[in-house]
Amino acid sequence: MVSNRKEMVQQYLEMKTESGVYQIQNVINQKRFVASSRNLRTLNGVKFQLNFGSHKNHELQQEWTKFGEDAFQIEILETLKKKKDDPFFNEKEELKKLEQKWLDQLKPYGERGYHKEIV
Repeated sequence: MVSNRKEMVQQYLEMKTESGVYQIQNVINQKRFVASSRNLRTLNGVKFQLNFGSHKNHELQQEWTKFGEDAFQIEILETLKKKKDDPFFNEKEELKKLEQKWLDQLKPYGERGYHKEIV
């Protein structure tokens, strides 16, 4: 049993994490929430926050509570292509640019989403 546990821990540690941009879309009114994550495996944690009532976006949280989990789809929009051969590659900065690209493209503001447009 112990060796099996050690193998499982080792497998977990060797798993590659992927950074990227995801959306949570309300299938009833088509509103979207777009965000990035340095570890897309943590999306279950985002769903947990919403089910627990503690998500940072209050409007999304209110509608998740009102309509329920089945009224929403969580989808990965794009994963970040990491440039391992570039010593100046800044994952955090590139992820922010990728998120902005999707915000510009989908425009999830006002009636279209859960974001507040910054003027």
